[in-house]
Amino acid sequence: MKGTQSIGQAIMDFLKENQLEQPLLERQLVAKWGEVMGALVSEMTRSVEIKNGVLYVKVKSAALRQQLFECRFEVVKKMNESVGAEVIRDVRLS
Repeated sequence: MKGTQSIGQAIMDFLKENQLEQPLLERQLVAKWGEVMGALVSEMTRSVEIKNGVLYVKVKSAALRQQLFECRFEVVKKMNESVGAEVIRDVRLS
């Protein structure tokens, strides 16, 4: 049939048209933090949130904070790959 599309594509088109795609991707990315970074990192994390394309992560351990800082560009890459879109461009750790 000409002009037909899948329900998934129709939903994505609706989200884009109504500027709802980015908030959805941000929520998905935050929800995948523990899965992508692993259980140990997840347990040592107090909070994860996104504001203006920056992932803010509060970490319980100074040593872990330093390790994540050193590989922050890899963290950005892994997290964006987990949702299949460029959602974040930087990570800030505290």
